[in-house]
Amino acid sequence: MGTEIPAVTKLYDIILWLIPQVEKFPRDYKFTLGDRIVNNLLDSLELLIEAAYSKEKYHLLRKLNLQLEKLRFLIRLSKDLKVMSIKKYAYIPGEINELGKMTGGWIKTESGKNIQKPLE
Repeated sequence: MGTEIPAVTKLYDIILWLIPQVEKFPRDYKFTLGDRIVNNLLDSLELLIEAAYSKEKYHLLRKLNLQLEKLRFLIRLSKDLKVMSIKKYAYIPGEINELGKMTGGWIKTESGKNIQKPLE
């Protein structure tokens, strides 16, 4: 693949921003909630890269969509537990939602490819 896929770039940028935030979590949350967030991010990146190179993208993208929903709740939980400030929280959901829209559009494109055309 010669050019990077915008969704991969978006997720990569989210990871670059979010991992340093998780590193600042208090010890009580860094190794539970923090690790869960980081693992989700890295798993999501792997899924997105697999989808980019796979012929069967649809199921990988659906799985990614589920991962993003889990990530939204983990981020929200970190805000509600006050391990992430409201100011920092205000930024990241919009970025994740934008990635979700990119993924959703890709899913629609892929689901259209799987529909058999009627015989004429």
